[in-house]
Amino acid sequence: MTSDDVLEEFRAAGALREGHFVLSSGLHSPVFLQKNLVFMQPARCEKLCQALAHKVLAARPDVQVVISPAVGGIIPGYETARHMNVPSMYVEREGGAFKLRRGFHVDPGTKVAMIEDIVTTGLSSRECIEAIKAAGGDVVVAGCIVDRSGGRADVGVPLVALATLDVPAYPADALPPELAAIAIEDPGSRRLSK
Repeated sequence: MTSDDVLEEFRAAGALREGHFVLSSGLHSPVFLQKNLVFMQPARCEKLCQALAHKVLAARPDVQVVISPAVGGIIPGYETARHMNVPSMYVEREGGAFKLRRGFHVDPGTKVAMIEDIVTTGLSSRECIEAIKAAGGDVVVAGCIVDRSGGRADVGVPLVALATLDVPAYPADALPPELAAIAIEDPGSRRLSK
């Protein structure tokens, strides 16, 4: 599956949007990938996650478990793990930091693939990886459906992306005039203060 194939899945689901959005990273962007419109369709989600599973396994056939960050990574993490025939778990925030909860645990040295939905800056991926390592897991690879950093995001381990895009993202105080002239769209992007 090519990057164009992945984008076509997003387009067909009405999930590739243009306008002015605030991403979960806090950065502003003229493009928003509304992944939940893709993940709500089981056949479309399965197609993408099966392709990601094959790509991750080609890079690291020794993966023993998939762990994802809640909430956005739960569905693609589970579906990718299903196609890898390994267990799926997730970390969630407790006291501001990710940790394994709900009876999830990894044995020391377990080979883990951290699976994410979309990577922009890599911050949530790095936080998830830190939590997995703190729990004893050996994160040998990270995977995502879309890396929208153009391959520049550093997650701390090799990153396998089903699609890589170079989508601009800007801090609020450095918006180009054409983006600043467009009202921020909500919902779908970061919740705005009212």
